Amino acid sequence: MWRWLTSLRMRLTILLVVAGVAGALIYAGVSRWPVPQVLHWLRTQEAFSTHASSAGVYGGVLISLVVLLPLALWLAGVVMAPVSRLLRALEGAVASYRDGDFSFSIAASRRDELGQLIRMHNALGQTLREQRQHLVQRELLLDTVVQNTPVALVLTDAIGRVAYANIASRHLFNNGRSLQGMDFSQLLAAGPDALRQAVESGEDALLSVEMDGGEETFHLSQRAFRLQGRPHRLQLFRRMTRELSRQEVATWKRVIRVISHELNNSLAPISSLAHSGAELARRGDVARLPGVFATIGERANHLHGFIAGYASFAKLPAPRLAPVEWPPFLDALALHCRFRLLAEAPERPGIFDAVQIEQVLINLIKNAHEAGGDEDEVSLSITQAGRDLRIEVADRGPGMSETVLAQALLPFYSTKRAGTGLGLALAREITEAHGGRVLLANREGGGLRVTLLLPQATPR
Repeated sequence: MWRWLTSLRMRLTILLVVAGVAGALIYAGVSRWPVPQVLHWLRTQEAFSTHASSAGVYGGVLISLVVLLPLALWLAGVVMAPVSRLLRALEGAVASYRDGDFSFSIAASRRDELGQLIRMHNALGQTLREQRQHLVQRELLLDTVVQNTPVALVLTDAIGRVAYANIASRHLFNNGRSLQGMDFSQLLAAGPDALRQAVESGEDALLSVEMDGGEETFHLSQRAFRLQGRPHRLQLFRRMTRELSRQEVATWKRVIRVISHELNNSLAPISSLAHSGAELARRGDVARLPGVFATIGERANHLHGFIAGYASFAKLPAPRLAPVEWPPFLDALALHCRFRLLAEAPERPGIFDAVQIEQVLINLIKNAHEAGGDEDEVSLSITQAGRDLRIEVADRGPGMSETVLAQALLPFYSTKRAGTGLGLALAREITEAHGGRVLLANREGGGLRVTLLLPQATPR
């Protein structure tokens, strides 16, 4: 109840009532008493008779205005004074917020709507101060992490000047000195050409450069974005030498394990059969010798094919890009494997190394037949996807688990008991040599889809 009585609306109501009562009193005074009596008395005086009679009504109006105007001004001042003070305080608060200072607050002990507005404003200021403090702490944490990361980070503005650089980038490009405001292209011009060319290409890249008397491998990642409405570019230079060395050692260990396993699987039977053949010859049991020699030959041929496969993977030549007409290419592919063409091939010739891509498709279609699904569901589709040529081989086998999908393209990885782990790895090697990529995905309803994306560049 007290809050309602002290509300701004109630105060304005009381002031309007006072103004109405004052107006009624003035009206009664001018029309009833005492103004008519005073005017009548003035008319009875001879000196003022003419003047008073001519100013009777107008004089009353004038007297009313003289009384009402000060009263109206006083009432307006009483009503608008707290509003004016609040507006001036809010104006100062807005100017303070604009300058980034959120410590401004308004002191007031009012219990009406203006007081509630002031308390809400002060609560807003407190919230902004806390958020500003948390933001400063997060920025400090982020800057600490970025400054101490081993990845060299360089942020450049629209004209190529360095807007931000961490400690690793300072050591990489300027011997530990600040890069702020420097022209990044000039810094690159003073460094290795391979690094400069990779940055100018605007694409992500893995490159090796000569630095400090040795070879360093970097992974370059570049992104363009707008910061505060202005274009910026972020370059990340990550040293990969140690990581690649560890991966290389791990790969060699895996190769040695695979080769040792395959050699043991072939040499052990050959050694045993040779001993058995010698024993049969000593006994004079020559009838069984052809079978022994045939088994030895089969194992030797398997071992020869295994070694030849590794040799071909290691000696893969650079692709020779040339226009390839689709009808003769598909006819030649059909002589080696069976597949169902989903749609007509594009009319425009493809641009790739026909021999290498044919070998890739033979391996993929062979894998699709060995997947265990319906052989009639092994399909091949060729479409043009923008600037890329999209070649898909699909089957209706069991597909692959997430773990197998993540490792299927790695060399020497195979889930087959007699597999070499080179089929998909060779497909990836040939496709990436063309500047493309390989995608593996399970199909809805079962099966696997292997997609080759080949960029259709003009052959040299």
